[in-house]
Parts: sequence; C-alpha cells; structure tokens
Amino acid sequence: MTQQGRGGPVVLEARAITKRFPGVVANDNVSLRLHQGEILALLGENGAGKSTLMNILYGLYQQDEGAIFVKGKPLRASSPHESIQRGIGMVHQHFQLVPVMSVAENVTLGNEVTRGPGWLDRRRAGEQIRALSRQYGLEVDPDALIADLDVGAQQRVEIIKALYRNADILILDEPTAVLTPQEADDLMQMMRALTRQGKSIIFITHKLREVLAVADRIMVLRAGRVVGETTPAEATEASLAAMMVGRSVMLQVERGEMHPGAVVLEVTNLHVRDDRQLLAVRGVDLQVRAGEILGIAGVQGNGQTELVQALTGLRAPESGSVRIAGHDVTGAAPRQISELGVAHIPEDRQRDGLVSSYPLTDNAVLELYYLPPFARGLVRDDAAVRDHAERLVQEFDVRTPAVTVPASSLSGGNQQKLIVAREFTRELRLLIAAQPTRGIDVGSIEFIHNQIVKKRDEGVAVLLVSAELDEILSLSDRIAVIYHGAIVATVNNGDLSREQLGLLMAGASLDETPAVSPTLARS
Repeated sequence: MTQQGRGGPVVLEARAITKRFPGVVANDNVSLRLHQGEILALLGENGAGKSTLMNILYGLYQQDEGAIFVKGKPLRASSPHESIQRGIGMVHQHFQLVPVMSVAENVTLGNEVTRGPGWLDRRRAGEQIRALSRQYGLEVDPDALIADLDVGAQQRVEIIKALYRNADILILDEPTAVLTPQEADDLMQMMRALTRQGKSIIFITHKLREVLAVADRIMVLRAGRVVGETTPAEATEASLAAMMVGRSVMLQVERGEMHPGAVVLEVTNLHVRDDRQLLAVRGVDLQVRAGEILGIAGVQGNGQTELVQALTGLRAPESGSVRIAGHDVTGAAPRQISELGVAHIPEDRQRDGLVSSYPLTDNAVLELYYLPPFARGLVRDDAAVRDHAERLVQEFDVRTPAVTVPASSLSGGNQQKLIVAREFTRELRLLIAAQPTRGIDVGSIEFIHNQIVKKRDEGVAVLLVSAELDEILSLSDRIAVIYHGAIVATVNNGDLSREQLGLLMAGASLDETPAVSPTLARS
C-alpha cells in the first residue's frame, strides 16, 4: 500500500539495495524513498555508488540483494523497458541521442506514431511533442536536427523523451554537468514546474549551490553507503561537502600571489573555423607567462573549444600564429606540441582524454609510451608501465579495483583524475586545462584546483578555460573574457565583480558595465 510522507505519497522505494562488482561493493544496503512532487538530491563523491543505484532503478543493472517498489508494488526490472513501463525515466549525463536524426525521431524512437500498417505519422508525432513542450515549458522544435542543437536544447529533448513515455518519476544524472549557468538555471525552473504537475525527481549533481536552491531533501552516499540525510534549510555547502567526503573541504583554494616570468604562450591574431566552416575564433591575441594562471571566461559555445583545439594541435587555424616557449607551433601536430612540455586536460574526457576500452595502464602513458622507461627501442616495458600506472592511481586517489580494468569502468570523476595524473606527472612548461572539473565531486575539485595552483607555483604557465565563472574567479590571476570568438576584455582578477564579468560574457562592452574602473591587464 502506498505510504504518505513528505511531499505526498511514496512513489518509489528502494530497500536495502546491495550491488557488487569484481573487487568492489558499489551499493551496500542502500535504502531511499521518493515522494510524489518531490525533488530528492543524491550527493556523493565520484564512485560513491550514485549512478549504480540509479541504473538499478532504471533496469540497466540488477541488484544482488534488496527490493524496489513503485507506488507500493514490487519492481524487478531486467531491462529499462520494464522500468519505463512502470513510469520511470532517466536522463543520463551523456545524452542518448542520435545526432543525424530529428528531435521528433529521437523522442519517438522505439515508440513511433503510425497511421496504418507501417507508416510513420510524423505530423501527429510533432504535434504531440509540441503539446508536451508547451505543457512543461520545454520549448523545442520537433523538426530540428539534434546535431544543430546546443546542449541545453538537447537536455530538454532528453526530458521530453522520458515524458513522452509517460514517466512520472525522473532520474536526472548530472543534468547540469555540460550546461552553462544560464541553462542550469532554466533547467532548475523546469524541474520545479514538473514537480508542480505531480512529477517526482531524483537529482544527481556535484554542484552544491544547485542542490540548496532546488532540492526538497538531500541524501548523501559515501563508499556505497547512505551516510546522512538533510534538507536545504538545515545544510550549507560546507556541511554537505564534509558529509560527502568525510572531512572538511576547502571550497575556495588558497591561491596566494603569482610571480610571473617569461612569456610561454603567445597567440597573435588567431582565426579558427569550426566543423561547419564558420569562423569560431576571431582575431584572438593573448599571452600567458610562466608562473601565472590566465582564465578564459565565457558562456560555452563562444569559440573556447576551437581555441583550445588550435593551441593543442587538434585543429588547424585559418590564420594567425601560436608560439610556445619561443617555438612557432602554428598548425603543428599534437605530439610536437606535447614534446615541448605542454599538458592538455580536454573538455571532453571520453572523446579526447582517454581510450575508454584501454586499461588504465595504457591510458597512463598515452603520450609517453614510446619513450624510456616505458619503451626500450621498439619493445614496451610492461612492468614499467604498470608501476607508473599504480603510482599515479595512488598519488592522485583514482578509485579503481585494479590498474588493468578499462578506463570505461571508472566513474567520470575518476576518469578525470586519471587524466590529471597523467598530464601533471611530466616536465611541463604550459598547462592547458579546459573544463578541468566538469562533472566531478567537491573533494576531487579541491584536489585538482590545488594541483593547478601548485603547477603555477612551480613556474608552469596555465591557461584555464572554464564555463564555471566561480572556478575562473577562484583560480585565475588574470581573466580574459571571450564572446563570439573574440577576447572582449583582459583584466586582473579583482578588477571586476562577478556580475560585471557576467555582463561581459553576455556581450556587453566595458563601457556598459556599471561602476567599473578596471585596470586593464596586458594581454
């Protein structure tokens, strides 16, 4: 029988769920309840067991022990189809969309609208999607191609896809990890609108500010176990971080003063085209000196991706020049740039940072495998490679049962820590860090931020690209604001407020930012 509770009747209950994988207990006697019309935030470090638990609820995994109830009736889902039939929908951190298909085709895939035997009724499908969009405030064009949509619109498509299948319970796994601050705010408004219409939401995120803004209840997992439950009224970012990690966490890194040296990276009048052959980077000039962090602030999609690709050899610029430590590397190959002492933390760790099917041992030496001590001529030294991987895992706290498992088996945060470990443990002149803490927990963020500042203090030049303005403000010595592919201002950190930087990111000029007398820094 359905029980009454905070926010309405219990619509989903997990009782004493345990799930084991080789070498690890991912969930250990975990129980939770979700009430109708409620947003339950689920917090925990990377590898704490959050996604495993959600995958069990959605039918992607089966629990070893415990039971699941939907509206009081037991659910033993052997596939997502059964969970969907019971009203559970899941929006994954990495979107499950077909880029070359339209919104309507993606939403109805596997549940197509037909007229007569075997004929797709695209018009009626489009009407249904428009009606859902209007009902829940999720505006999308049913005829648009997924490939042409920004990530915020793709997020809305994923939610509509779940609602189209009559989901009353939505599991949102890191839904804001790839969204801009504005898109994240829009999503949270959508979540509130959905709960007002009787939907119930489990919200997995690492962004504590979002949790305090939108959640009704907060549950925290650590090492596969429930360690606490609270509410936004009773919690702070600091208390939640401590509950997640098991110790106090420094949410603001102690950066100290910079001691800049010679120019390491010099970019002059750089122009770069995107995949559609449109100009994405427009005449960028910048310099980064040894011992300083230059932060690139901007809303995602304003040329940051193409700029970083051009600097790291992943995309040929159309014109302009790039010099690293005095060497002209304009259009050079990634290996040439890497051999100059350049480390790169890519914004898409799965596409550009790792070979997901390779074990951790291979991923730990992706740029070094041909060099001593990992190779002797044409022969690889497997023992040296393994020793290196084990040292990185130990020093950077990469949570894994073994260094021989594939990188795909790691949680997103541990994949990121593996990349950071690989990039930071060699001789560096320049570190290019693009979205270095996207989708990772507060403990890992603290660790990576401290590592970045440590590299700066060792004399490394750091170019930080982040859509998180708080991260830019926390780490940067100077800040360059990018808008429509151009640097619109370069200032010393502290010259402008958060709000003033936000206006520049939205396209305002320095003259249009109120109460500003910035000391413009040399670019």
